[in-house]
Amino acid sequence: MTLRVAMYARVSTLHQAQSQTIDQQLERLRAYAHDHGWHVLDEHIFRDDGRSGAELNRPGLDHLRDAVRNNELDRVLVTAPDRLARNYVQQMIVLDELERYGCHVEFLDRPMSDDPHDRLLLQIRGAVAEYERTLIVDRMRRGRQMKYRAGVLLPWSRPPYAFRLNPDRPRDPAGLYVDEAEAVVVREIFAWYAEERSSLCGLAKHLQQQGIPTPSGKRIWSLCTLRAILRQPAYTGQVYAARFRSRPARIRRSATHPLGRPHDTLVEQSPETWIPVTTIPAIITQEQFDVVQRKLAQNKSFASRNNRVQPYLLRALVSCGVCQSSCTARRLQSGHTYYVCAGKGKAIHSRKEEKCPSRFS
Repeated sequence: MTLRVAMYARVSTLHQAQSQTIDQQLERLRAYAHDHGWHVLDEHIFRDDGRSGAELNRPGLDHLRDAVRNNELDRVLVTAPDRLARNYVQQMIVLDELERYGCHVEFLDRPMSDDPHDRLLLQIRGAVAEYERTLIVDRMRRGRQMKYRAGVLLPWSRPPYAFRLNPDRPRDPAGLYVDEAEAVVVREIFAWYAEERSSLCGLAKHLQQQGIPTPSGKRIWSLCTLRAILRQPAYTGQVYAARFRSRPARIRRSATHPLGRPHDTLVEQSPETWIPVTTIPAIITQEQFDVVQRKLAQNKSFASRNNRVQPYLLRALVSCGVCQSSCTARRLQSGHTYYVCAGKGKAIHSRKEEKCPSRFS
């Protein structure tokens, strides 16, 4: 019976993927398989380019695990345990799963066996890899903060609307400039919203009626996009870093989406903790910005998520099975309560051209 062999390779950053380090891993694996007389099919070569080893949510690894679960493989070749996962617990989860389905994992740098000494060595190497990752992350964070304070590094990989970066030096503050056409739109957004009876919904409708595309080139403006523009202090001429910190998501994003790894939530920090980076050309005045911030804070208290008048049993837990949008509860004067998905709302809220055809529940 022919041995069914697969290969798995991974690099953490896109820079490493572009510098051919993942191809170097595959060359070693192919040479090892050739020396042992094993033939590896192209569909049995699994790779993750630019994927961190700190998480198991990787397309290449998922396909490998699915193939093993379907009894398509007998052996998997990996250069080192930290290519499989940086965390020792995650390493053991994957190894135990593969071995449970009869697939043996073989590491080139240090072949493993059932010997207790080899298991101990794997634990030590997993702990060292996890320590190195933590150390690298902390050093990179500290290095970025030093560059922020020195004013030589922008905190954006994608600049705010109306700003452009130098393609040759995208993180250099000296290469930042203003797109005058989009700057006019930003001034109009702030001026419109600062009026007494204006709202975000009215602002979105106004921009759509004028045919102004969104920052991503779409036709329909969303309220979160407008809110992000109105809360961006860079339009006053000052760039800040460390405005937000991430925290784990408290609730599942949608019941119709797979669990996976939930996206972290960005929480705005106190302005006293922001790091001033550099000054840039201002698009609006500080007085305009302050007026808008006061109005946003006032309107936030009237948000629907703060409505606690009616006790909704499945609040923030129901999603539409057709459009996969979240559902909110409605209560009629007769006392009947039902759920309706956001896809049935106005395009400003759903960000979809057509309404969802699902029924009320």
